[in-house]
Order: sequence, then structure tokens, then C-alpha cells
Amino acid sequence: MNSAALITMLLSMTVMGSVAALFFKRASSFKSLKALITNINLYVGVFLYLICAALNIIVLRYLDYSVVLPITSLTYIWTLIIAAIFLKEKATKRKVSGLCLIIVGAVLIAFA
Repeated sequence: MNSAALITMLLSMTVMGSVAALFFKRASSFKSLKALITNINLYVGVFLYLICAALNIIVLRYLDYSVVLPITSLTYIWTLIIAAIFLKEKATKRKVSGLCLIIVGAVLIAFA
């Protein structure tokens, strides 16, 4: 498999993981177990996480674990963006600083 396809899968996996978490957050507002079980957000989140897991397995077949895992920390970037847009959460300087440190660490581990 070529490297462009692997990178695309890896980046897609990180975005889908963040979107799946958003659906779980939306499902978390249930009032009863029945409301949770019938909540479509729960099933969308599970479905997206399953796709992420399958993509992760495929990518790990061709790339080193020590490269893939640090790159998956990009999920934190997408999560901050999604939380700001859809949940109206504040992207504070402290959160952005933490993300920058995560990115620097991931780059150092993955490409060093």
C-alpha cells in the first residue's frame, strides 16, 4: 500500500475518532437506560469507533507502531476544534498550549 493512502487513512482515523466522541457526548444526555439504548448518537459513535479500529489495524500492518500511535495524538486537535464549534467550548490558551506540546512530542517521537 502506498504511503499517501496510509497517511490519508491515518488522518481520517483521527478525525473520525473525534467525531465519534462528539456523538458519545451527545448521547450522554440520556435520562434513562431506555433513552440511551434508543439514542441514535450512541450508535453513530460506536460505528465510527469501529471504523477507526479497522483503519488502525490496516495502518499498523504497514507502519511502525512507534510512528502510528504518536500521530494519533492529532485527535486532540480535532477534538478541540469540534468542541469549540459544536459544543461552544472555549479554546483557552492553556488548552492550545497543551496541544502544541502534544504535537511537538508526537513529531519528535514519530520522526526522530
